[in-house]
Amino acid sequence: MNRVNRTRVITTVLLLGLMIWFVNGMDTEDNGISYSEFRTAVAEGRVDTVTITGQNVEGTFAGDEDPPDSFTTTLPPEGYVGQDGIEPFLRDNDVTITARPEDSGGILALLLTFAFPLALFIGFFWFMSRQARGQAGGLMQIGKSTAKLHKPHEPNTRFADVAGYREVKEEVQEVVAFLREPDRFRKAGAEVPKGMLLVGPPGTGKTLLARATAGEAGVPFISVTGSDFMEMFVGVGASRVRDLFKTARANAPCIIFIDELDSIGRKRGAGLGGGHDEREQTLNQLLGEIDGFQGSEGVVIMAATNRPDVLDPALQRPGRFDRQIVVPLPTLEERDEILRVHTKGKPLADDVDLRTFARGTPGMAGADLKNLVNEAALIAVRGGSDLIRARDLEQARERQTIGRERSSLRLDEDEKRAVAYHEGGHALAAFLEAEADPVYKVTVLPVGMALGVTTQLPIDERHIYLRTYLDAKLRVMLGGRAAELVVLGQPTTGGQHDLTQATQLARAIVREFGMSDALGPVGFGEHRQVFLGEELTRGHEYSEKTAEVIDGEVRRILAEALADVVACFTELRGGLDAMADLLVERESLTGQEALDAVSGALTAEQRARLRGRATVTEMPKSVEDAVRETSDKGAA
Repeated sequence: MNRVNRTRVITTVLLLGLMIWFVNGMDTEDNGISYSEFRTAVAEGRVDTVTITGQNVEGTFAGDEDPPDSFTTTLPPEGYVGQDGIEPFLRDNDVTITARPEDSGGILALLLTFAFPLALFIGFFWFMSRQARGQAGGLMQIGKSTAKLHKPHEPNTRFADVAGYREVKEEVQEVVAFLREPDRFRKAGAEVPKGMLLVGPPGTGKTLLARATAGEAGVPFISVTGSDFMEMFVGVGASRVRDLFKTARANAPCIIFIDELDSIGRKRGAGLGGGHDEREQTLNQLLGEIDGFQGSEGVVIMAATNRPDVLDPALQRPGRFDRQIVVPLPTLEERDEILRVHTKGKPLADDVDLRTFARGTPGMAGADLKNLVNEAALIAVRGGSDLIRARDLEQARERQTIGRERSSLRLDEDEKRAVAYHEGGHALAAFLEAEADPVYKVTVLPVGMALGVTTQLPIDERHIYLRTYLDAKLRVMLGGRAAELVVLGQPTTGGQHDLTQATQLARAIVREFGMSDALGPVGFGEHRQVFLGEELTRGHEYSEKTAEVIDGEVRRILAEALADVVACFTELRGGLDAMADLLVERESLTGQEALDAVSGALTAEQRARLRGRATVTEMPKSVEDAVRETSDKGAA
C-alpha cells in the first residue's frame, strides 16, 4: 500500500469514528431521573404525560411552565407496560400514557450498524488483494503474464557489446537471420530451431547474449524469469504461461527469453513423496505451449540456466529446446576483450597492462570482471588518484579473490615468523617445481580469512592437466606444512585450508581422473544428487572395499608428497630461512625478491634445483611501489 492510499484509509476510519462520536453525543443533556424518583413523582401527582418506548420512558411534569419540564428514565425488566407492569400504577395516578415501538435509530444508525463493518471487510479484502497480486496489476489480473515486452527499438544491445564468445554468436546467427528474413528460410523448406537453451555458470552473460540477439534481429523481446510464474494461488503459473505465448503470437516475430528456467523446469516427481504440484502443472503447460506453435510463426524461445542437470528431460528434447548452447567461463583472450569493454571511457594509467591483468583472473566471469574494474576505480578515488593504476587493479583483484587486507589484526613476532615460514614454504615449493605456476607475490599480512598469502599467476591458459602438473600443485599446497615441520618441528593450525584443498585434489586424482595404479583407469566422477528422492533410490557407484582403496591411495599420495617436500626443505634450509627473515622484516615481497632471497643463501649446486620461476611478466612499477610501501610500514 502506497502512501496516498494509506492516508485515505486512515482518514476514512477517523471520519467514521467522529460520526459515531457525534451521534452518540447528540443527546448529552442531563435530564434523566432514577426509577425510584419517577415512581415518587407519579405517586405525588407531579407527572402529566409519559411516552414509553420499550424500557425507555420520556415524560413531562405537571405545572404551568411553558414548555413543561421533561425527564427521562428507564424501566426495570419487571416494570414493562401491561397488567403486571407499570401501566395500572400510571392510570391510577391520572398519567396520560403514550406508547410507541422501539426505533432502530433511523437511516444513520442503520448505516453505522451495518455499513461500517461492511466497509471494514471490503477494505481488508482490498488490502489483501494488493498484497497477493505481486506484479500482476490486481487480483483480477493475477493470471496475466508478468513478462516485460521490449519494443523493437528498445533492445539496443548488439553483438559488438558482447566481448568474446565468437562461437556462441555464430550459433545464434541463424535465429537472427530467420527473424530478419523468414521468407528466405520458408522457400528453402528450412525450419529455425524452436528453442535455444543457454547453459553456463552465473555471470557469463547469458541474458546479455539473448538481448543482443533481439537487438540484432530488430524484433520485440519478451523477458520473464522462471520465478514469475509461481504465485500463492493454484493454477496461476499455467495461466501466465498461456498468456505469455498469447502475447508472443500477437507480437510475432519476437523472442521469448525465460531466465532461470530451472525454477519451473525441474524434474517432475523427483522429490520424496512426489513433486511440487503447482510447479509441475506450470511445466506441463509450458511443454504444451511449446509444442502448440510452429517455428514458422516467428516466435523463438531462448532460456538460460546454470543448472542443466536438474531440468526435466522432456524440456530438453528436440522439438522444444532444439539447441543447447554452452556459455562457458571466458578464456584468457576473452577476458582481455571483456576488460577492454569495461574499461572503455575510464582513465587508465600508463602502467596498466590489461593482458597481464587478464592472466591473473582465471575462472572469473564477465560479471566478476566488471565488478573488479569498478572496485579498482573506487580504490583509486579513495587513494586520491584521478587514474586507475595497476596497483588499484591488483588490490581489487586480491580483494575479490582472497579478501581485504585486515590492517587492524597484528601478529606478534613469533606468530609472524611462523606465518613467514609457512608462506615461504609455499613459495619455495613453487620454485622447486618446473611445472608450478610462477610466484607473483608473498605476504605475511592478514588478508581475508588468511594470515598470509602466496599469490601465483599461471603462465598461460590451461585446458588439460598432466599428472606432473597436478603433483607439482600438490607439493606447493603442502609446502607450508612441510616448512612448519622442518623449522618448528610440529604443525600449526594455519594449514587447515591447504590440507582441505590438497585432499580434494588427491581424491580427484584417484577417483575422477583414474591416475592411481592401485585403482586403475577407472573414473567414478562426482555425482551430487539434487533431490532427496533420487538420492535415496540410487545406490553407491562403488563398493565399500573400493572406498577403502580410494582412501588409502589418497593418504599415500599426500604422505609421499609431504615427505618429498620435507626432504627438499631440509637440504635447502638456508634459503628458506633467508626468505622467512626477509618476509618478517618487510612483510610483503614480490616473486622475484623472494626468489633472489632464496638463491642468495644457497650454493651453486643447490641453486640448480630451483627450476621454478617468479612471475613471467614484469611487475608494474605502481604495484612494486605498493609492495615497497607495505614493506616500509612493516620495517617501521
